[in-house]
Amino acid sequence: MPATREEILSAAMQLPEADRLSIAAQLLDTIPDDAPGLSMDDEGLLEELERRFNDKAGAVPFCELWKQE
Repeated sequence: MPATREEILSAAMQLPEADRLSIAAQLLDTIPDDAPGLSMDDEGLLEELERRFNDKAGAVPFCELWKQE
């Protein structure tokens, strides 16, 4: 029986960082350039990123998030 998405992700998360980055890059290479919602030219995406950047309420530093893993 094929592994579930959760099992694959769990196994991948156990790999060293370099391997995870390699897998992530390979997966991203399989997504078409014109996939909806993935373009930095998407005005809605840019607006949402700007909104999130400016909204610091409840923000947690990445180093603290990393410790929670």
